[in-house]
Amino acid sequence: MRITDVLVRNGLLTAEQMADVLRLQQAEGLRLDRAIVRLEYLSERELLGALGEHLKLKVADLSQLSVGQEVLRLLPAKLVFRKRVFPIGQADGAIEVATSDAFDMSALDEARLLTGLEVRPVLAAAEEIDKLIKAHYGVGGDTIDEMGGGGGGGVSAESATSEDLLEMAQEASVIKLVNEIIIEAVNERASDIHIEPYEHELSIRYRIDGVLHEASMPPQIHRFQAAIISRLKILANLNIAERRVPQDGRIEFSVGGRQIDVRVSVIPMLFGEGIVMRLLDKSSVLFTLTQLGMDDATFSRFQGLIRRPHGILLVTGPTGSGKTTTLYAALNALVNSEIKVLTVEDPVEYHLRGVNQIPVDPQVGMTFERGLRAILRHDPDVLMIGEIRDLETARAAIAAALTGHLVLSTLHTNDAASAPMRLLDMGVEPYLVSSTLIGAMAQRLVRTICPKCRTTDPADPRTLPEDLGWRPGDVLHRGAGCEACRGTGFRGRTGLYELLTINEPLAECILHRRPPPELIRAGREDGLRLLREDGWIKVRQGVTTVDEVVTCTAV
Repeated sequence: MRITDVLVRNGLLTAEQMADVLRLQQAEGLRLDRAIVRLEYLSERELLGALGEHLKLKVADLSQLSVGQEVLRLLPAKLVFRKRVFPIGQADGAIEVATSDAFDMSALDEARLLTGLEVRPVLAAAEEIDKLIKAHYGVGGDTIDEMGGGGGGGVSAESATSEDLLEMAQEASVIKLVNEIIIEAVNERASDIHIEPYEHELSIRYRIDGVLHEASMPPQIHRFQAAIISRLKILANLNIAERRVPQDGRIEFSVGGRQIDVRVSVIPMLFGEGIVMRLLDKSSVLFTLTQLGMDDATFSRFQGLIRRPHGILLVTGPTGSGKTTTLYAALNALVNSEIKVLTVEDPVEYHLRGVNQIPVDPQVGMTFERGLRAILRHDPDVLMIGEIRDLETARAAIAAALTGHLVLSTLHTNDAASAPMRLLDMGVEPYLVSSTLIGAMAQRLVRTICPKCRTTDPADPRTLPEDLGWRPGDVLHRGAGCEACRGTGFRGRTGLYELLTINEPLAECILHRRPPPELIRAGREDGLRLLREDGWIKVRQGVTTVDEVVTCTAV
């Protein structure tokens, strides 16, 4: 019986769907199984089940598989990476090899020839095989093998000349390895790549949802530390011969049709140069205001503030709390053909359509303060300043607000009530702050529970924070851990928000330099909700966990 008959007989495909598959197969010269997947009539696992039944092959679930080193050594890394096959067991003089391609006989023949053993094919999902390959052989394992990572090889940065480093960095295998490191980070949704040299190893870690995770890399990768770092410096247009001072650069990368902007920072360390790369995905980072995670009341008040004709609105929080993302979302909501929007940023992280963006460059004297004063002559309606860092920038922002402009900016404070006090501490006169500041919003990012493995979590009220206000019948949630979330129980992040709208009583408090606790009391009367309280709402909604809120709002 043909596989087409099996699929129709088992009710997996209708006769009409099979006719569509055959037409696509004939038109594009595809194999039958790939035509079915292209049309999305069956999932890969459903198709593998049908093929397994038809070809009398076992279909395995590799998600919980544990494989010993003696089995891994049976197949060369080159074959594993090139043919995407994986050894999963050995018994009775035969080796079991997982493959997602039931018709690739050449891979099985090659494995039989190289091992001298009988090869028993087992069908498995391509994604599961790829994860096993990365976990056991490491990202770029085949490339390291080609480069001679199994023994010897490699040149230290200290002993290499500039010509040596340049030659190494331009080798095809080094280029491929660096590309694989960046592509893996993008596929894992990493925001940063940390490359850290130690005495006998090179650590590569990805920051995913705010937490660092060790990347699966072959242990031999430290032999090629100099080549990897030199390649990245060349891509970022940095001086590969200079290894004594910090350097900063930028790389434009394209991964699967997505434009990735990579900001590169290189710092000399004890055992070589350390690199941190910030990955900015231009296609997915621009959120709308509704995607930020604000509740309806905060969203409505924030929208009201950004529609004001003039004044200063500050977004505060530590580095990495999503302040710039919030400002970009606000600008996206404002941009239209009737208003002019200008920004001064260090650096310009994302390109916004319809917004005039100016990069800060202190080396040529282009500071926040100078850029802000210059752009006021360009007749803007809305200004965005990347960060208010000093008195000069603060005074320029206030001057813009006083002359009828809406100014959006960020500030490093722990809560919203500390924002006006921070401006006063910089040296801005109280009457200027009270008359121009229209709002301050503190924010934090918390990891959200993975929707694929979310489950209820029975909890003892005695172990929970008192201010959570636990009530009988309330249900907590957590992530059990699955493939989609790398076993962490979390996937993605959302914001916690604390929005202080400056009204007349608050302006009076600022004018008289009242401390933040008094501003909070006055804000409470106007509906101020603190970060932690916003966090507890998201805990009850099953968005995040108690531990996440406690960690992100700890005083």
